[in-house]
Amino acid sequence: MEQKEVRDTKPLNSLKLQLKSLKDQVIVITGATSGIGLVTARMAAKKGAKLVLAGRENEALMKLAEELIKDRAEVTVMEMDVSKKEDVDKLAQKAITEFGGFDTWVNNAAVALYGHVTDIPVEEARRLFDTNYWGTVYGSLAALDHFKGKETPGALINMGSVAGNRTFPIQGTYSSSKFAVHSITDALRMEAEKDHIPVVIAQIHPARVDTPYADHAASYISNMPSHDAMMYPPESVAEAILYAAEHPVRDMYVGGQSKMLSLMGALAPRFTDHFMEKSVYKTNYDESRSADSPDQSVLHGKGEELKERGSNSGWTRKGSYMVKAKKHPFLFWIPFIGLLLTLLTLFLPSSYKKKKMRKVKKAFHKNKAKAMFKHPKHAYKMEKAMLKHPKTAMKIEKALM
Repeated sequence: MEQKEVRDTKPLNSLKLQLKSLKDQVIVITGATSGIGLVTARMAAKKGAKLVLAGRENEALMKLAEELIKDRAEVTVMEMDVSKKEDVDKLAQKAITEFGGFDTWVNNAAVALYGHVTDIPVEEARRLFDTNYWGTVYGSLAALDHFKGKETPGALINMGSVAGNRTFPIQGTYSSSKFAVHSITDALRMEAEKDHIPVVIAQIHPARVDTPYADHAASYISNMPSHDAMMYPPESVAEAILYAAEHPVRDMYVGGQSKMLSLMGALAPRFTDHFMEKSVYKTNYDESRSADSPDQSVLHGKGEELKERGSNSGWTRKGSYMVKAKKHPFLFWIPFIGLLLTLLTLFLPSSYKKKKMRKVKKAFHKNKAKAMFKHPKHAYKMEKAMLKHPKTAMKIEKALM
């Protein structure tokens, strides 16, 4: 086998690369017929990007292509399975054949599995890893191979998760696959920079999102998988993906919930264990509904409809301030700058005020002395009155100052 020669070169700073505008891009999206992938495809089409869309359901892909072409988008689709390397390589080749290449590759396809790790058959876990982890690896390798030969920089965007930063109970197998995605994404970024490949490798970290993710999951618990808590709209995730396609970023967190749980897990792991066990465990399912058989899931090839939202029992926010803050950092800092200025006016100027008062007092006494020399009789009468009524004199002097 051929072995790569090791060269300790100065790494490329990929975050200084200049990416194309969306209207000038060709974007490849896997898992494009449902949830985040579907919303991203529609949003990218509106912004003028050319699209190469992939999914398992040909009928759904054809309907989506017809819809987007009616809106004057340039789209090509391919029925494929990301767990098969040959399918992923064909997808990359299709983008090259149809559009001469691609500028952004989005590894979005994933499947879900609910249940205690000890109750899930190993074969099921392997099937999940084939899609979530190996599908991401195959897509990343195909993208990097393409970007090696390009002069203009491109973007590789891998879909992570809050569950890939901090494990969720009942979703331990899924979390493990996303931890693996997190790790391989970081490794690919560092190695690509050492090899001077002109690519920005970004990872999206969504919190819980209102998509059919739970509806499509294979369940080894008796209750229906669901997000029974606060969620974010898939539009916020799509917004983050398309921002990363145009701007060199390392990470995009969708939702303060994602950032908070990631930090909690890193800084206070044992506290986070207790928090997850007591508060988060029960938000993974809907107590009022029974789960379907694991065979009736996307993991086992069940078709995906063109649905953006799921039947989750929780509530959905209007958007993500974390995404807005990343896109418009100055606007995000305005309230904090205002608060800081307010604090400065309350505390710091006290020394300035004292200095100013000393100057005023000094000027007053100077003018008083001048007046006494100029009108000695009046000054004598005033001093006499002040000695006679000292309290009144002090009040007058304070008022004059």
